[in-house]
Amino acid sequence: MLIPFPCSVSKDQSVHLEKFLEERTMIRFTNRAPLRLCLVSLLALLAGLSAQSALAKPPQMHIMEGFLPPMWAALWFAIALPFWVIGFFQIRRLIQHTPEARVMLGLAAAFAFVLSALKLPSVTGSCSHPTGTGLGAILFGPFVMSILGGIVLLFQALLLAHGGLTTLGANAVSMGMAGPLVGWLVWRGLRGRLNDSVTIFLAAALANLLTYVVTSAQLAVAHPDPAGGVAASFAKFGAIFAVTQIPLAVSEGLLTVLIFRALQQNAPAELQALGVRGA
Repeated sequence: MLIPFPCSVSKDQSVHLEKFLEERTMIRFTNRAPLRLCLVSLLALLAGLSAQSALAKPPQMHIMEGFLPPMWAALWFAIALPFWVIGFFQIRRLIQHTPEARVMLGLAAAFAFVLSALKLPSVTGSCSHPTGTGLGAILFGPFVMSILGGIVLLFQALLLAHGGLTTLGANAVSMGMAGPLVGWLVWRGLRGRLNDSVTIFLAAALANLLTYVVTSAQLAVAHPDPAGGVAASFAKFGAIFAVTQIPLAVSEGLLTVLIFRALQQNAPAELQALGVRGA
């Protein structure tokens, strides 16, 4: 409805109009402020973790540089490539139709970077860590998360010496594709049947666990046990990772539930624009 304004506006009317516009502007800014504050906080934590990792010399994370034979490294890149291509086109279409999704993309990527940069010693002398990919899989699906996961792994390899460039394809398949795919399937299959918080917890926790199941399989086929072959090697790697990864998966599931609830309270419009039910 259009309200006609007189051609001449008095001084009092002008002051009231200015106050009205200022209040409307502050309301719009305040509605988005919590989401921006959340993103800035994650990025600040990311910077702190990056500085700590640069000063420390921790055990290797992900599959380290040169650990896979060239044939297997090339195979995992070939498997990852279709996911990256589909994910690229999905992100481009998403940004064209939903420009406000850029903030949520950055939030999902930062969340994955921060969590997967947390290093916890494993019984083997290597490290276990959360993955943070369940949230992005719920918000955007597995193909978009494959791009975000690939970017996270690339920056970690270049800046923090976590993983490697030759093993980027293998690490991307396990953390950026297999885990998010399972988390997305759990989310799509159980939402509406279980409580949203339970569904989110299961999606994030299983995405974490499947990452290490796939990593165990990747290491087993590349380095089979001399006596028991691939099956024995897979059992050994899986048992070693399970000691630290099961508690990490539970913790990551709970944290993802808290983050999703915060988004529901502070960014419902952005979640609805992405088509996330329960926002």
